[in-house]
Amino acid sequence: MKHRPFKHIIISRTDSIGDVVLTLPLAGLLKEKYPGCKITFLGRAYTGSVVALSRHVDAFLDWDEIRPLVFQDQVERFRSLAADLIIHVYPVRIIGCIAKKAGIPLRLGTTNRWFHWISCNRLVALGRRRSPLHEAQLNVKLIRSLTGIADVSLDDLAEYYGFRDPAAPEKKTDELFDPKRFNLIIHPKSKGSAREWGLENFRRLIGLLPSERYNILITGTEEEGIEIRESLLFEEHPGVVDLTGKLTLQGLISVINRSDGLLAASTGPLHIAAALGKYAVGIYPPIRPMHPGRWAPFGPRASYLVKEETCSDCRKNMDCHCIREITPEQVMEHFAKIM
Repeated sequence: MKHRPFKHIIISRTDSIGDVVLTLPLAGLLKEKYPGCKITFLGRAYTGSVVALSRHVDAFLDWDEIRPLVFQDQVERFRSLAADLIIHVYPVRIIGCIAKKAGIPLRLGTTNRWFHWISCNRLVALGRRRSPLHEAQLNVKLIRSLTGIADVSLDDLAEYYGFRDPAAPEKKTDELFDPKRFNLIIHPKSKGSAREWGLENFRRLIGLLPSERYNILITGTEEEGIEIRESLLFEEHPGVVDLTGKLTLQGLISVINRSDGLLAASTGPLHIAAALGKYAVGIYPPIRPMHPGRWAPFGPRASYLVKEETCSDCRKNMDCHCIREITPEQVMEHFAKIM
């Protein structure tokens, strides 16, 4: 397929922010191979601000806007795009059906989804769950027939994010940054999407980080902010800035771009920070497939901490002692090494 003169390619990834960030390098690889091709990204509405960061994506298609339509209207919406190819990075059965009915000539998916055998006409044998490769590298393998590229190091792949500088933060947040200190965002919660390090560990870490060197800002949703406030973290550390529930995604992106670094579990903000070239430090469990080998942030200043041992006894619950046994002292030492 790599010799076809594609004019319009759709990349379909309708899941979370972090997954979308790790998929955006595909647009860069495709633009390099087909420089005149239009790239449309099909995603959830709330990820649109992230997709807009990539200069390699020409248009964003809002799945949340299309999903409520009746099937025939969904088909007509896809047909109007006049796309040559759709790449199902995240498999959704109804999207595959719509793309086929809309007559998109080439429809690329994986063999391990039964519905792709019905809706796709280009299939790739690609198993993710037991693979030793990073999620972003698996995405590259999915489009090998288009680019001729099978393997890319994460360092090289970071060059394909193509992120533009986001808009500057609003004045009400810009004044919270200190040019004389390291402006560190701590994003302690994950909305249940990842194993968490625990508020007690974050509280202890903040106590260890010297206030004359670090300006700390806490981000998260309003619901997460309530939990954080109930932990008395802000009472114990009154100099910490509480931004929970105060930022849109676009605002969060701008604040991350204005900061020097970010500390979090395996979350969307961590991957955004990595792609923006910040000191992005992730805290991970060693459990497959949640381990950093699959989901680590990658970028010029990205890194992670993980307890190097086999762990599976907390696989079926979110209270993961493997990640919580990473000490605040170890995290502080990690920052001292990378800065």
